[in-house]
Parts: sequence; C-alpha cells; structure tokens
Amino acid sequence: MKRAYLLQHLHVLPHCDDVKVIGIYSSKEAARVAVERLRNQSGFRDFPRIVNADTDEQPDGFYIDEYVVDQDHWQEGYETL
Repeated sequence: MKRAYLLQHLHVLPHCDDVKVIGIYSSKEAARVAVERLRNQSGFRDFPRIVNADTDEQPDGFYIDEYVVDQDHWQEGYETL
C-alpha cells in the first residue's frame, strides 16, 4: 500500500481560512524538510509550527496529512448550504 503526504499551511482570517497546498511528498520526513525550508519565509514565519490537529487548540500553521494512494478519501456526496 503506497502512501503520500500532503503538506498544507493554514492561516485563519476573520472572514475565511487561507489554505495553501505546498506539495505532496513520498515520506513524512520529506514533508518536514519542506517545512524547514519554508518556515522562515514571509507569511509562513508568522505561523511556523507543524500543527497536531488532535491536540493543538491553535489551528494556524503547517499540516502534514497521510493518504493512501489510489484510494477514494471522500466517499459520499455533499450539499451546499
């Protein structure tokens, strides 16, 4: 089972969430190395940490999410409010 790691950065603004997709990496370590390259750049330096979505109360920062390749990760429809 092949896995990929999606790296994103979130900055919560008053009117919306500003999400930037940074890249997709072959390992979690490669995604962490990318964070090290970016964390001191403009905008990213304001929220330079990797967020643990399960425990962190502050949502701003980098997210590394693991996905199984060639598998549907959204399996239901949706409704627009």
